[in-house]
Amino acid sequence: MSTKSVSGKTELIKGLGPFSATCMVVGSMIGSGIFIVSADMASQVKSPGMLLLAWLVTGFVTIIAALSYGELAAAMPNAGGQYVYLREAFGPMWGYLYGWTLFFVIQTGTIAAVAVAFGKFLNGFFPQLTMDPRWHLFSIARWSVDVSQGQLAAIVALLVLGIANCYGIRWGAAIQNLTTVGKTIGLLGLILLAVFYSRGDWSHLTPMKPANTDVWSLGYLFIFGGAMVGSLFSSDAWNNVTFTSSEVKNPRRNLPLALGLGTTIVITLYLLANLGYLHVMSIQDITAFNESKRPQTLTLGVHVVSIVGGAVWGKLLIAAILVSVFGTMNGMSLAGARVYYAMARDGVFFKQLGRIHPRYHTPAFALIVQALWASILTLSGKYNELLDLVMFAIMVFYVMTVAGLFVLRRKRPDMERPYRAVGYPIVPAIYIVLAALISVAILHEKPYALPGLIITLVGVPFYFIWKWKKA
Repeated sequence: MSTKSVSGKTELIKGLGPFSATCMVVGSMIGSGIFIVSADMASQVKSPGMLLLAWLVTGFVTIIAALSYGELAAAMPNAGGQYVYLREAFGPMWGYLYGWTLFFVIQTGTIAAVAVAFGKFLNGFFPQLTMDPRWHLFSIARWSVDVSQGQLAAIVALLVLGIANCYGIRWGAAIQNLTTVGKTIGLLGLILLAVFYSRGDWSHLTPMKPANTDVWSLGYLFIFGGAMVGSLFSSDAWNNVTFTSSEVKNPRRNLPLALGLGTTIVITLYLLANLGYLHVMSIQDITAFNESKRPQTLTLGVHVVSIVGGAVWGKLLIAAILVSVFGTMNGMSLAGARVYYAMARDGVFFKQLGRIHPRYHTPAFALIVQALWASILTLSGKYNELLDLVMFAIMVFYVMTVAGLFVLRRKRPDMERPYRAVGYPIVPAIYIVLAALISVAILHEKPYALPGLIITLVGVPFYFIWKWKKA
């Protein structure tokens, strides 16, 4: 049953229960990253102990952040989630800059990166769908835009999901629930095969640190932080459920529950998967694999499963990854549009994005515009480049949002808080320090991180334009 605003306008409906909200967290987090990034991370950190430590630190900061967001989500269960928290803590401009960056870089860039992965993995079943440029679109100076068959397939998937989510929150939730169950089973299958591999060797878990390396040196700490881009990206998007807060049933209970339970489930699976990788392969073998020339669908996860169970199991994992990636695209597409909707309703973004479909009660126009921009980004970069572009901006706004917890405790002490952040103020403060240090390392190590920051700053004059128009 739909709800109505005071003015009689059609609004969003509450269609997400506790299971669907948790699936939104789990399904948005588990994409293709866990099957890919550990190989590149191993090549950078140089030891099994440091690889596992990178995933442990990632898991620690992710769960702390999610538990901190739980307080904000329960106190302000409004459409837009993180946009609302930043707006209330630091003022309208900071909420706007987050939403601006979310649209142009964070959400659409992440969706594009996942879509590129989807196009790559389709090649495992349709060899003609490669990522090699097939058609030339246009050139501007030295910049040439070409499209491959794999990219075209990725764009079609994005547009299909954008349209599908226009038909109601329950339809989008059903897709999310099914794909989340499927991807979780696939990841569990990989873990069981790798951990119980009879020819595996647990001595691969040592040494803790690389030989002849001072892990406390500034140079290595930058490398370590830069390597965490992969694990952080793979563990991101848990906050997307907050974007749909106004559509979650009993949000003051179910949002903190979904955030805490969902992130804990995923981080546990990720740590077990990496233990499985190292049980089957040594760090030297993983590094050699990462540096080798191989088919684009032969990721570390697929390679490990193929070693243990043969080519058939490798194909099954590719199918599971496709389901996983499709579900991630769906969850992020569904959730992201709610932020642009909230911004438009506040008068600081394109007015059309605030429209709700009169029959399906979804921000249909925002969903389609988001799909179109993500499609353009799909053409503009490779998976790793898109990953680097979004991660720095993501971390900066995570730090600000958790800092907003402190601001709102002082600014609005009488605000109703059905759930309070675990370990406040010490645990959230530890997150802020760790995440800030990781952000500095990312900016230092990743050349594509800076454009994400520049796009955020470009939004400042546009905020004042929209504010002037609203006045």
